[in-house]
Amino acid sequence: MKISKLKQMKKENRDKLLGRSQIGAEVVLDTVSKIIGDVRHDKDHALISFCEKFDGVKLENIQVPHDKFEKSTSQVDGTLLDALTSATENIQKFHQAQLPPEWICNVTEGVSAGQIIRPVETVGCYIPGGRAVYLSTILMTIIPARIAGVSRIICCTPPDENGQVKKETLAAARLAGADEVYAVGGAQAVAAMAYGTETIPQVDKIVGPGNIYVTTAKKLVYGDVDIDFPAGPSEVLIIADATANPEYIAIDLMAQAEHDPDAACVLVTTSQELAESVNNIIKDEVESASRKEIIKESLEKFGQIILVNNLTEAVEFSNQYAPEHLIIMTSEPEQILENITSAGSIFLGELTPVAAGDYGSGTNHVLPTSGCARFYGGLSTESFLKKPTVQRLTEEGLKNLEKMVITLAEYEGLYSHAESFRKRLKDIK
Repeated sequence: MKISKLKQMKKENRDKLLGRSQIGAEVVLDTVSKIIGDVRHDKDHALISFCEKFDGVKLENIQVPHDKFEKSTSQVDGTLLDALTSATENIQKFHQAQLPPEWICNVTEGVSAGQIIRPVETVGCYIPGGRAVYLSTILMTIIPARIAGVSRIICCTPPDENGQVKKETLAAARLAGADEVYAVGGAQAVAAMAYGTETIPQVDKIVGPGNIYVTTAKKLVYGDVDIDFPAGPSEVLIIADATANPEYIAIDLMAQAEHDPDAACVLVTTSQELAESVNNIIKDEVESASRKEIIKESLEKFGQIILVNNLTEAVEFSNQYAPEHLIIMTSEPEQILENITSAGSIFLGELTPVAAGDYGSGTNHVLPTSGCARFYGGLSTESFLKKPTVQRLTEEGLKNLEKMVITLAEYEGLYSHAESFRKRLKDIK
């Protein structure tokens, strides 16, 4: 990995670092737009054609048969099922705590107002395929939707080389609480969930990470359907001082890099010695890694070690970078946390790797990437909730608001608004 001093970094290099693996949607915009249009027009026929074109298989069943789905949990390895069950319990506990209360308050005499909670009706969860089987992502997308009270949850995931969905994927979806699973991936799956086909129902919200085609499709259908946020290639930023363990840092950077050649991995440290030690460990360890080619490509393209003069500089850069995952390995990580304003998920101390949040701590790993943590949080129970407001006026409340409402309504030229108050006031006087 390249080691650079932040203060000496050229603007174009800094901009490239902050931009990391962002690929402009314009690169795939025309392709994705055509896919969406074809699915809207030709529905299931388009899905089958795209599956043959992109996945190399001819689908016999777009939807996984219900009996196969139901039996899936009894057909997977017991150790794996136990791990999924334990993860499910932790994720449920964390996301249950996120449920917000309904509330009402007295705004003024005779005027009460509040907020009620209602779930989204139908949700589509996109489960990536390709380089790995993301069982954890299934749990992370379905469980909070189920806790929120969503009545129908469907999943779309790319089929394997035989046109099937792996039994482990089905078991995770079944355990998490999905209602249906469809063997469709890519931008075409997003289009199908957004607009519906003969087989796949139209949903109200689409969630889940994906490649640039999936992410672009989500952006294009937004407005016709809600989405969570753009979630692209994975990324981590580590803030470390001289007290940090370089072996832990090295493996955490490699762990993130093994996701994808476009993953972004950055270490920001006050210690030159630590930086060099981490770099040397990675050089030694990467050769024995099972996904070494992916790791090498990722670290070559978007890996960077940055030297800063102090931790204040480290925090300022981290907030500007707004990482998906932020690990704080300093002598007093809680003090650093106080000044963090932008990060998807934060991991405190050297005993807290990102893998904890990926699988077992209960927090959600579907997180904003590419700097979107500046204005988004991760997927949560509240992502699947609507919060309508409600109010009620008594006669006293109507009188208390009379002067203010009529004055403002008439100033804005909305005289019927003012009259709606006057008519009621006339009847109670």
